Amino acid sequence: MSARTLFALLVLLLLVLFAWLNWGEINKPTSLSLGLTRVEAPLGLVLVVALGALTLLYLVFTIGLETAALLEVRRYARELLYYKKLAEDAEQSRYTELKRYLEAEFQRLAEAERQEIQALAARVEETLEKHGNTLAAYIGELEDQLLRLLGPSQNGKG
Repeated sequence: MSARTLFALLVLLLLVLFAWLNWGEINKPTSLSLGLTRVEAPLGLVLVVALGALTLLYLVFTIGLETAALLEVRRYARELLYYKKLAEDAEQSRYTELKRYLEAEFQRLAEAERQEIQALAARVEETLEKHGNTLAAYIGELEDQLLRLLGPSQNGKG
């Protein structure tokens, strides 16, 4: 219990104790004016009943406020859970989108790498063919020179 509630209960208990100790005086009949007419009634009892009615009204009002606050807190909790789920779904959606983007990017990079490898292989093949042709030409030239150098001596012996 809060300090305010304990204080209110203590004051109420003291008033009940006061009324119990002075019950004889509270029940003494007195002439009371109600505006247009006068009645004989115990003033203390009228005041105690009025205090009890006000206390009861206060309790009903307080319970109503507490109930309204609890319902509002419950509504806020539901909204909070809804927005939390919405945020988690959005985050999951972003992860899925990022995953798709990365997969597409990796696929694009793999395709670019494959094309680069093909281009490099074609250049290597072209270079090998060019150097092979050059080498064949050099070998042919060397053979011609060897045949020229060795040719007259072999032609005379043969």
